[in-house]
Amino acid sequence: QVQLEESGGGSVQAGGSLRLSCAASGFTFSNYWMGWFRQAPGKDREEVASISKTGGNTYYADSVKGRFTMSKDKIKEVVYLQMNNLKPEDTAMYLCKAECTLPALSIYWGQGTQVTVSS
Repeated sequence: QVQLEESGGGSVQAGGSLRLSCAASGFTFSNYWMGWFRQAPGKDREEVASISKTGGNTYYADSVKGRFTMSKDKIKEVVYLQMNNLKPEDTAMYLCKAECTLPALSIYWGQGTQVTVSS
C-alpha cells in the first residue's frame, strides 16, 4: 500500500522555523522525484521545492529561496523540508508528492500537514 505521510507542521510566529517530514512507503523510493507543494485557502496549489531521484538536484520557488531547504534520506525513505525565517505568507497546507515517469507516469500525494505563521 502506497503511503506518503507528512508530519512536522504547526503554528509558529514569524521568523520561526519548522521541519516537515514526508515518510514514503509502498513504492520504490529511489525511482521517484519528490516535491513539496503548498496550498492556501482560495489559492492555487504551488510547488515549493523538489529534489531529484539521486538527491543531487533541487529546485526552490523564488518565494522560499534562501529560507527553505529540501533534503532526502535514502535509507529511511524520508524527505524533509527545513523552513527557516517563516513569514505569514507561508501559511498553507503543505503536501508531499512523489512522481515517476518510467515505465509509466505514476504520481502519489500525501494528505498534508498544516503550517500557520502568525505575525
